[in-house]
Amino acid sequence: MNQIPAQHPVGVHHIACMAGDMKKQLEFFTQVLGFPLVAIFDMHGVDGASHAFLRMSDDSLFSLVHVPGTDRIPSTMGVTHAGRGEMPCAPGTMQHIAFRVPDEAALLAMRDRVRSHGVPIIGPIDHGFCKSLYFAGPENMTLEISTQYRVLDAATWVDPEVLAGLGISEQEAAAMIAPQPYTGAPNLPQPAFDPAKPHLDYPEATYQRMLATPDSVYERLPPYEPPARGG
Repeated sequence: MNQIPAQHPVGVHHIACMAGDMKKQLEFFTQVLGFPLVAIFDMHGVDGASHAFLRMSDDSLFSLVHVPGTDRIPSTMGVTHAGRGEMPCAPGTMQHIAFRVPDEAALLAMRDRVRSHGVPIIGPIDHGFCKSLYFAGPENMTLEISTQYRVLDAATWVDPEVLAGLGISEQEAAAMIAPQPYTGAPNLPQPAFDPAKPHLDYPEATYQRMLATPDSVYERLPPYEPPARGG
């Protein structure tokens, strides 16, 4: 029997955060939060850059990226970083990260673990469907640990007044709550370039060449070989 392709992503494979001081970040996330380091290697095709992966579960990773010069980019609260879970930062930037634990006992155990490293942590706060702890990580990261105890359903948790305040109509909201599955043809070609659509920030000529490259060329690229080849 042919398996039907997933109609939407089924989890978070990895969250990638920039690291100005990779060693400090790795020490924090391995020792304070207990994530095992499972990979660190030269970032593919980027001179001097490194990419680290820490295991949350077999199919969910936390990632840190260091590119030379990152440590010289200034952090500005309210622009590059929020500083707190309810404060603003620039659109498209990371406001906060919430890591998940399975139950309240694990949540309280994590509170003890974080405090044992001298890091203040606040909570748990009950949000009606999850309970959360709040604390900071190196380089002004805003972090959260949550355990969910109630399944979210749109009938209970989608507030019509909030939608109306955002200018979202009932018809638009219905499409958001129940997105239609993709029923078009497979292997669609790259669409025509439209500057109104989101785009990666490559030099224009390079990007246009990338968009013009057939999918088959990318599909035939050899896999990156692990640096230690121990597995």
